[in-house]
Amino acid sequence: MELCEQGLVARAETQLPALASLSQHQCVVVLDEIVEPHLNVVASSVPTVVLTRDGSIPAAVAYIKQGAADYLPLPLDTAQILAAIERATTNPLIIQRPQLADFPMIGSSPAMRQLKANIAKAGPTDSTVLIFGQSGTGKELVARALHAASARATAPLISINCATIPHNLIETELFGLEQFESGAQTHRGLIESAEGGTLFLDEVAELPPAAQARLLRVLKGENRRVGSSATEPANVRIIAATHRNLSELTDQGQFRQDLFYRLNVVSFEIVPLHQRKEDVHEIALWLLERTSKRLNKTGLSFSEEALQVLVEYHWPGNVRELENALERAVILADNNSEITQTLLAIQPLAKPAATPLDAPADPDQTSLEDYFVRFVTDNQDNFTETELAEKLGISRKSLWERRQRLNIPRRRTRKRGPRRDSSGT
Repeated sequence: MELCEQGLVARAETQLPALASLSQHQCVVVLDEIVEPHLNVVASSVPTVVLTRDGSIPAAVAYIKQGAADYLPLPLDTAQILAAIERATTNPLIIQRPQLADFPMIGSSPAMRQLKANIAKAGPTDSTVLIFGQSGTGKELVARALHAASARATAPLISINCATIPHNLIETELFGLEQFESGAQTHRGLIESAEGGTLFLDEVAELPPAAQARLLRVLKGENRRVGSSATEPANVRIIAATHRNLSELTDQGQFRQDLFYRLNVVSFEIVPLHQRKEDVHEIALWLLERTSKRLNKTGLSFSEEALQVLVEYHWPGNVRELENALERAVILADNNSEITQTLLAIQPLAKPAATPLDAPADPDQTSLEDYFVRFVTDNQDNFTETELAEKLGISRKSLWERRQRLNIPRRRTRKRGPRRDSSGT
């Protein structure tokens, strides 16, 4: 490599490992044979001018799409190189690289300290990461932190919740759709949209078998659109998450064993909030400050009673439920006042009294959550999700969210209930 006044020129003998240091410079000029196929990684960190012997228009378009600031066909003189460097370094578009600090992991418990250390170690790699944790624990936040700590930080991070996409559409959504002779439009999948970056697959256990098989090819660096016989290179890092036990699902034949092994290169487990009580105060104070600023409230603090209840509460919805409780309290609170237990609208779990095993259940003591769990588990084999939601008087989206929060997995095969005709009978 050779430094010039404005930037750095990489000669043909430059080795790829040395490219990691290029981000320290204002601009780099490289031969295409050096950065291929790593141009998007280099260009995401520093303005890059590519020199190539291929002077075709398709090649120029390909390099610009991968992030090159300029493209110069050989042969050329020094003046042309210096002019290209000047254009690249005076471009008003400045790449803002997200930092790991932008995604704070609040908490000082041993579990959180270990999680932060693991993110710092695994983030800079391209290894696949599998995140386990209950709904609301912050699995997507961990994925974003991993992306921010990687060399792909300025490339796209695409997130998808696999449980929210119908099974007959998820392959097209992920892998794309090739144009058919019938005139259907070509569809660009999320794998292609995340090229050079990271794809976060939340609730990966909900992927149908066909999509699981296609995902295996992506993990091997290839993507094939639905309806196409050709494969294209796929340069994307996969981070997956689930609240279910993938090992058990593998043993039951509900999840591909080879895919599980490929996803489980590095695995993190996010401990539920009720198991790290020492973090509750810290998270609550941080959320109170952030929420107060967002809602233009000033001088808010917690009462001693509220702080005690925050610790004693079991938080079935984890950090997401804590955030919602605090937002509700901040909205209802007056400026320069205390957040009370009444504003939080939560009650700590009372210790159950000893009850004889043969004692009948008291219906007056049955909570709404207990009723929801019993109703869904008793009836999910006989009704569709839409019918279950109608019976409960809630939307289908609310039904799915409550399933996640209360850890009631949706069974893959269910008997449909009686079909209703248009007259409603």
